[in-house]
Amino acid sequence: MRRLLVMSIAFVSFQFVGPVCALEQFNTEAAAQQHSPTDTVVSVNIPSMIWHYKGQRYYGNTKHGAYVRAAAAAKSVLAKSNSA
Repeated sequence: MRRLLVMSIAFVSFQFVGPVCALEQFNTEAAAQQHSPTDTVVSVNIPSMIWHYKGQRYYGNTKHGAYVRAAAAAKSVLAKSNSA
């Protein structure tokens, strides 16, 4: 039981401390577009960091997703891969 608790805490810490936190997330596509009108908005599945473009099947339809700027998502993925 104790081991499970420690593993859960480590997982939650990893989820919220990495480069993903630096990614500015929006609840709606309109909010993301309003924040940065010239940038492409993508829908990102936060745990996997897989993003979807408008018109794709999972755009805005992931369980743990958010709308982000494409340029910011790319930087976050690069930062995550460089830190590994």
